Amino acid sequence: MPIHYRKGTLEDNYATFTIFQQSMLDFSVHAGVLAITGGQSPEQMAKSWERRASLWNHLAETCDQFWIAEEDGRPVGYARSILRGNLRELTEFFVLPGNQTAGVGRGLIERAFPREGAEHRVIVATSDLRALARYLKSGVYPYITELYVERIPERVEVESDLEVTGMASDENPLQTTAEIDEAILRHSRPLDHTWLMKERTGYLYCRAEKVVGYGYIHKDFYGPFAALDNKDFPAILAHAETQACELGAERVGFELPLINRVATDYLMKRGYRLEGFFGSIMSDSPFGKFENYLLTSPPYFL
Repeated sequence: MPIHYRKGTLEDNYATFTIFQQSMLDFSVHAGVLAITGGQSPEQMAKSWERRASLWNHLAETCDQFWIAEEDGRPVGYARSILRGNLRELTEFFVLPGNQTAGVGRGLIERAFPREGAEHRVIVATSDLRALARYLKSGVYPYITELYVERIPERVEVESDLEVTGMASDENPLQTTAEIDEAILRHSRPLDHTWLMKERTGYLYCRAEKVVGYGYIHKDFYGPFAALDNKDFPAILAHAETQACELGAERVGFELPLINRVATDYLMKRGYRLEGFFGSIMSDSPFGKFENYLLTSPPYFL
């Protein structure tokens, strides 16, 4: 059957979520890892959707491009990208296993991840070789290795002169976070921070009454974290782990760009374990200061 492409809408979100689930389960078989605990049982699907629905809605409501591939009226793949300042990011790209050799991926990437309209293009990619080949053909290349690390949280103290305040106490938190993002990521993203502030508890890390970093903490998800001086990451991560412990979290985990050696050394010494997939930040050209950053978890956007 021929493939038909159409613009996606908010009403397509659950259908795209099921495509994501099936694609990740297929990838887990090829990669030899457990991607989704419980597989596709109705109970697990309901639980996973409950945890991800807010994120899916945010991505749909703030996307620049959102395309669905259909075969005989049935969605078989989708791709979505966001535009934040001068950066276009492909947040999702998934095709059902039975349709991955039918040219569906190429059609989706061409529509959802155009080369025009942004100074930089970026993808946080898994190690799926089939997807990596498509990304390379679209003109982005591995830039920084990224992986997820986690452990059982404990209360931790690290000597530091940082002061921690709730982001809600700041007079203009969107301006504050924008200034830090401009310094580190080279673009601001108030849409994402607005969503993060609703979904997670935001913290500002200050020195001598000046904000020098920020971070977001939730019982299930952590990040992003940014620090103007990456030597502050041990104190920031100790605070995050302590908060996770006080929240009663079973695990605390971080999306770690390995160029951030300060955070990497601290987390390895703390006994964090590598879990999930190796990934990479792929870009059409180098940008940003990822030695001063930890990604949003789950890493659908930086």
